[in-house]
Amino acid sequence: MNRSYRFGASCALALAACVALAPSPAVADGDDTALTNLIALASQRLALAEPVARWKWANHQAITDTPRENALLADVEKRATAANVDPAFARAFFQDQIDASKDVQNALFATWRSTQPPQGPAPDLATSTRPQLDRLTQSLVTSLARVQPLRTADDCPSRVAQSLANWKSLTRYDSAHASALTRALGHVCETGGVGATG
Repeated sequence: MNRSYRFGASCALALAACVALAPSPAVADGDDTALTNLIALASQRLALAEPVARWKWANHQAITDTPRENALLADVEKRATAANVDPAFARAFFQDQIDASKDVQNALFATWRSTQPPQGPAPDLATSTRPQLDRLTQSLVTSLARVQPLRTADDCPSRVAQSLANWKSLTRYDSAHASALTRALGHVCETGGVGATG
């Protein structure tokens, strides 16, 4: 599972790097490059749930860290305001990222309890994983600014669903985490949900 998860993360990174070159927002003309970029970044962030879980497991830490989560959400609201993104939208989106990550971490903990714990040393959260998460936070806020014009469109959920399906086919995404990724995209559209996949 770890190998396929890392593969998914590397694909997300490669695709995010490619589509990040196109700064145009998602608009009604059907160009959903900005949506694809957002999905790639959300998946890249979700892939970091595994090293976070490994560190928490090794250090006997709870999966939920409410003070850190609240601090992240407050920081996201400030960054969103600076980027002309609706702070409430950004907060709801990042709450979904947190919840999706915890879904993956809880599933990993359950697997490790029922089979065997992860082998090898845990990743260093402070020097390795958290800096990656911090960089992704800024990239995601920038990406939210590009998709924000699409949020109120009637076809927003179906366009998110189609972009998600296209992205999965491009990256050979690990389907074991499909529900977590769908959760991570739950508030991209103002009406909520991800088309037929919600």
